[in-house]
Amino acid sequence: MTPLAASALRPGRLVYVIGPSGAGKDSIIAYARGRLGATEAAPVFARRHITRPAGSGGEDHIPIAPEEFARASAAGRFALHWRGNGHGYGIGGEIDDWLAGGRHVVVNGSRAHLDAAAGRYAALLPVLIEIDPAVLRQRLAARGRETTEEIEARIARAAAFGAVGHPALVALPNNGALSEAGEAFLALLRAP
Repeated sequence: MTPLAASALRPGRLVYVIGPSGAGKDSIIAYARGRLGATEAAPVFARRHITRPAGSGGEDHIPIAPEEFARASAAGRFALHWRGNGHGYGIGGEIDDWLAGGRHVVVNGSRAHLDAAAGRYAALLPVLIEIDPAVLRQRLAARGRETTEEIEARIARAAAFGAVGHPALVALPNNGALSEAGEAFLALLRAP
């Protein structure tokens, strides 16, 4: 039996990437997506629906108006959804089909909603992107989206969420070159 056929016999795993804003979640996910390509055996990288205009910086997301986000949430069109940083975030219900078909799915999640995701997906693999506060401060300042006060508030929130609990949690430091954390993340995705 080929590895692909074996994986089709069991549900996939949801790889739930979390960490403070500016820690490099989007960069690490993009690194892995670029290295793995789009084969049938590669994980699916789900795009988030966000109540933020396209091209507003950060990840490649699906823009959605706040009113439509509220309707989609109420109608159950999202597998997971939450509010944070003044925006609504949703993961489309299609991930359930991908998981049921044996595909692993990578999502950019929310630390505050880890328990909800773990309650819905038993095979959840949370990956916490860790970053030193000094490095985080530099990265947030470099991207130019927040004021100094907003940066300090994000650093304080990052410290408050430092103790994330889940039995399968994998902590992945991202204080150096993207390739270091990117290769460590790839190794997780390639593990059986």
